[in-house]
Parts: sequence; structure tokens; C-alpha cells
Amino acid sequence: MIDSEALIARAEGLVRSARSLDALHEAQVELLGKRSDLAAARSALGKLDPSERPAAGQKLHEVREQIEGLLARRRSELEEELRASRLQADRLDLTEVPVKASRGRLHLVQRTRDELEDVFVGMGFVVAEGPEVETDWYNFEALNMPPAHPARGMWDTLYLDIGDPETVLLRTHTSPVQIRLMQGQGPPIYAVMPGRCYRRDTPDARHIPIFHQIEGLVVDRGISFADLAGTIETFTTAYFGPDIHSRLRPSYFPFTEPSAEFEATCTICKGKGCRTCSHTGWVELGGCGMVDPEVFAAVGVDSEEWTGFAFGFGIDRLAQMRHVIPDMRILLENDVRFLRQI
Repeated sequence: MIDSEALIARAEGLVRSARSLDALHEAQVELLGKRSDLAAARSALGKLDPSERPAAGQKLHEVREQIEGLLARRRSELEEELRASRLQADRLDLTEVPVKASRGRLHLVQRTRDELEDVFVGMGFVVAEGPEVETDWYNFEALNMPPAHPARGMWDTLYLDIGDPETVLLRTHTSPVQIRLMQGQGPPIYAVMPGRCYRRDTPDARHIPIFHQIEGLVVDRGISFADLAGTIETFTTAYFGPDIHSRLRPSYFPFTEPSAEFEATCTICKGKGCRTCSHTGWVELGGCGMVDPEVFAAVGVDSEEWTGFAFGFGIDRLAQMRHVIPDMRILLENDVRFLRQI
């Protein structure tokens, strides 16, 4: 009969000395394979007396289970060592930061928006936002521009292939937020609406097709055009400094009456005339005017009791003027040299 203790001791030595999964497999073949001592002992069971076979067979089974347990534990240890080794090889050392690494920063347009919000909040306004994808009703009809109205030609609109033709679009201005705000709450209202807008403009020194606006809306009792002019002048000097002023030039917008263009002294040439201001000394920043009664009617506000004004500025244009940027297109180019200067 086989010496089980000697076989277990030999198995422990072979398993312990295996330093890899391949070496462990060789040890397994030697201990449990067809030519192993255990296999030979099992073959010799037929030569034993029938009465001795059950006990001998049970003993061999126990020895085999012990050897398989030794192999399983060692295999687990080797697999864990291999896994740890691979993880160490793939490890990235993030404790050392390159000396020349530079910190990121917010884009100039986003920083300008944040600054504008701070200015208007300081003047008593609240900030409101709305969706960039709008319906025709919010973008045009509620603003006194029914279908086929000539004023729609003032905006090169990007329509989306959703629903009926020309019913869903990328908003051309942030004025739809004014409509949503008046629908959601009653007067008095003192709010600004910043956000991204889209038009099919040809890029040039003062125009880009994806731009940012901040619009304002005031609705209260006794609001006049003088309040509008004073608000715009207060904003201009607060944002650009005391040397820069505003002026209002008569204009037309279907949602305001009377209407005006808002212009500011060109910060690049200080009013002397240059390429950016088309040699006029002034740069158009947006439009403004008294809210048309038809707009109030669309949202259920009584124009006999309430009056108000609205204005809208280009955030990109304001950034251009404040930081003396000759060509607005650079705002979309992601030129690191430019972004680091601002």
C-alpha cells in the first residue's frame, strides 16, 4: 500500500517550489497524471483482497483531495501575484506634475457672460434662461411676427426637420425667454436672459453664426423710454468704464414700439474711426425699445395697466469691444495663443 504521508509531503514540496502557473501545471501532472504514484496506487487496488479495497480506495481519494487542495491554493496565490504584477506595470505615476503645465480657464465669452450677469444683478435684475430649440410661436408669432410677416427676413433662421415645415428652429435671439417669463409670472418683472443663439450669418469681423446674447425685460407701472435710455447708459459705463458712452438710434423691431439701436463708443479707436467700427466711431451692440402692446396681448398682460421695455446685446460683441479684439471670428478658433492673452 502507498505511503500517503510521504506522498502528501512530496506534493507540498513540489507545489511550494512552483514559481509560475506553468511550473504549477507541471507539478500537477507529476502528482496527479497518468504516470504519477497516485495513479499507480489506484491501478494496484485490483491486486488487493476484496475486503481491503474499500478502505484503500477511500484513502487514495482523501490523498487526491488534499493534493488538489494544495494545487488550488497555490494557483490562487500565483494568479493574484500575476494580477498585481500586471497592475503595477500599467500604473501611471500622477504624483509628479510637469513643471511647464498650464492651468485651464473659462473661455472669454463665458467669463464675459458671468461679468454681465453680475452687473445686471447689481442693478436689481434676476437671471432667467430658456431652451435653444424653440417653436415658431415663441420665436416669432408671440413677438408680433405672424407667418409671412416681412420682419422675419431680418433673421436668417435655421429650421429643424421636426414636425411640420418651419415650425421648430434654433432660436435666433433670446427674446423667446421673455415670452416664457411673462407666461410664467405676472408683473412686475426685472430680468435678463443670457444664452446662445443661431443665425445663418456670414462670418466677418463683427458677425459669427453661433453667438451669444443677453436680453433684458422690464415690466412695471409707469415705465418710460427715459427709463430704458438711463438703464442702457448705466450699464455701458458700469461695464466699459466712464469713458465709454451709449447712444440710441431710431430703428424698427416688430416687438417694440418705439424701437432703437443701441450703440457704444468704439473701444478700439475711442471714437476716431477704424475698420472694426466701419470708421464711424460707434459700434452697434444691440436693439431696444418699449414692449409692443401686441406682445403683451399674446401673453395676457394688460398694456393699459403695465408698460415695459426690452433690450438685447451681443455678448460676443461686448467681449470684442471691452478686450479690443479686431476680429470676432477668433473667438471660435480656439487659438491657444489668443486664449492665454485674455
